[in-house]
Amino acid sequence: MSLQAELDQATLDEIEKKYDTSLNTRDNGHLLTRFIYWATVAFAIYHLWTAGFGTPVDYIHMGVHLSGLFLFVFIGFPLLKTKANLAYNPARFIKPGNVPLYDWAFMILSVVAALFLWVSWRGFSGLGLEVPSQMLRQGNPTDIDVILGTILVLAVLEIARRTIGAVLPIIILIFILYALLGPYIPVQILQHPGVDWRQFVNNMYFPFEGIFGVTLWVVSTVVFHFVLFGVVAQRMGLGQFFVDNAMIVAGRYTGGPAKVSVVSSAFFGTISGSSIANTVSTGSLTIPNMKRMGYPGHFAGGVEAAASAGGQITPPIMGAASFLMAEYLEVPYTTIVIAAIVPALMHYIGVMSIVHFTAKRLGLKTYTKEELPILIRVWKEGWHTVIPLVALLVVLFSGYSPNMAAFIGLSLCITVGFSSIRKPLTLILPLALLAFVFWKASSLSGEGFSPTMAGVLAACIIVGMMHKGERHSFNSLFDSLHVGVQYALAVGAASAAVGIVVGVINTTGVGFRLGFMVTGGAAEMAETLYAVLGWIPVDAFTQASIQQFLSLVLIAIACILMGAGLPTTALYIMLVSVAQPALTQLGVPPLATHMFVLYYGVISEITPPVCASAYAAAGIAGANPFRTGISAFTLGLGKLMVPMVFVYAPTMLIVLPEYFTLGSFLQVSITCALGIFAIATAVSGYFLAPLSGLWRLLMAIGGLLLVAPGLNSDLASLVVMAPVLIEQWLRREPSEPLSVPGQ
Repeated sequence: MSLQAELDQATLDEIEKKYDTSLNTRDNGHLLTRFIYWATVAFAIYHLWTAGFGTPVDYIHMGVHLSGLFLFVFIGFPLLKTKANLAYNPARFIKPGNVPLYDWAFMILSVVAALFLWVSWRGFSGLGLEVPSQMLRQGNPTDIDVILGTILVLAVLEIARRTIGAVLPIIILIFILYALLGPYIPVQILQHPGVDWRQFVNNMYFPFEGIFGVTLWVVSTVVFHFVLFGVVAQRMGLGQFFVDNAMIVAGRYTGGPAKVSVVSSAFFGTISGSSIANTVSTGSLTIPNMKRMGYPGHFAGGVEAAASAGGQITPPIMGAASFLMAEYLEVPYTTIVIAAIVPALMHYIGVMSIVHFTAKRLGLKTYTKEELPILIRVWKEGWHTVIPLVALLVVLFSGYSPNMAAFIGLSLCITVGFSSIRKPLTLILPLALLAFVFWKASSLSGEGFSPTMAGVLAACIIVGMMHKGERHSFNSLFDSLHVGVQYALAVGAASAAVGIVVGVINTTGVGFRLGFMVTGGAAEMAETLYAVLGWIPVDAFTQASIQQFLSLVLIAIACILMGAGLPTTALYIMLVSVAQPALTQLGVPPLATHMFVLYYGVISEITPPVCASAYAAAGIAGANPFRTGISAFTLGLGKLMVPMVFVYAPTMLIVLPEYFTLGSFLQVSITCALGIFAIATAVSGYFLAPLSGLWRLLMAIGGLLLVAPGLNSDLASLVVMAPVLIEQWLRREPSEPLSVPGQ
């Protein structure tokens, strides 16, 4: 039996389409399908070009980006996703290209609305219209501005609905109604003067808030590029290289296939902006192997989903949310990356621990030496696939802009994976990249490369051209760009729509009002609880401490509920706009606030009943989707607890000097890791010997006390867990040589 036990690519594509709605498009017939295919390739090349050679003025670039979204979504996604609407129906006069006339009309009108600001920025007269310059119209929109602005608002809501479902548009409609009906809100604290529709459109349509605000700008200049990079790098061979190295690192230990899943998903998650793509890419290899070695199907799928969702919080890319976070906080990108390292490690410690102890409890075996890849061979055949990622990180951490780093990374993917000396015509692109590097090194303006940087990049390009590894065809490159754009559609549509939420919050101040409601509600509940628990002589049971904890729990629940089914970047934008004011009122540092909402938002990827990553894994595993979701959520308990830790003890984030000392950092991080480890034994029902009943409960309580920062709680945890540790030591099972059954 083949070790890889791979599913065929067609099956994987169907699974990914089923659970990632951005890939589930209608059949447009041969002619229109080919046009859209090449249009997506051109769209990707446009963004690649602007990343390297300069982005147009914001309202022009965002208008072009939005126009592409409208074209691809209204042509590719039907009004209602039924099998009949997705299938090809050659009713040419009513549905040219299998697209109803109303979709053609809506697409054209929305493209006009997106590009109108470009055309009218300096004003114009003609076609019976007198449109003054943008400076004169800001705050006093013309009738044509109101009409086109209304179309744009409706269009971004509709493309968000078609790509990711109705949840986000419904939330945004509630915010719109709140902005319009402010004086009539029955809750006094939420009342505000309100705005009329003309002023609302003015705020949503004109830069630099609302739809044409910072969210769409960052997505169109940074996030889009990293989504492309993840797809192209994975298809170039980097994904397989990650899996092979994960086999070498983790395959020899107890529960080897599951640990390979965790490690490979962590590797791949560093470059991927999609949990579902991560799940399908690595899960196609790891899930069948886990089942073959004895793991239940739902647990195998849960392991892959939990590990893949962790990729969205794993540096350096973090589902591209890290770039948005740096923009919002106005801090260097490296600050975000460093802050995210320890919390991400805690998540993987939790997943890996549960995997290990579950394997011990089930008596599962590991790979034999013969089944594992050979380190020298893996690196000999795949070392070149790492060149683009290394170059991207070198540029990024040297202080250059993220879009420049993405340009270098993508260009080197083409050089390494698709260009070869054996095919002279393919050398045009790497030679042009080499010329670009030297041009940037000689440039006195913009982001000129230092001589050292130019030398490093030139070496990467030359080595990338000359390596003897496998090359892919340019048709495969175009397919990668096409798929990358498809992945980015949902992110772009959601981010444009979320711009409306940001605009409403800026206009009405509802974020702070909601913050007061959360803290006020928590204060009332804390008063009740304090009457019951106030006698306990521990700081955690003071009324102020109870109020803070309840506020955090309420915000965390809201983040999980609001995050259901949203792409990471759009999810982060919306949550940070709504939840940040409440956390700020609690005195939480801004960086910890942003990390808190991102972590709890991403948990929705593995939280039933809406957990797309777990459902995709269940499709590969042939397991019950809900049980798989429960398993994934259980495995992700570390991610559930860690945000509470760095809110109470921001020293874990390293980069906040007012909180960080080496002693406090080590205490908080080590005890948190030990606590997660202890909870993993309770979840899996095994430590040195099987755990049951009371012993599992004591380990869970002791683990929670260890996770909670503070010396007193650490000492209390030792008291609670001491009987279990003694009992386990006395009952410990002798280790046995591990081998695969039948070997």
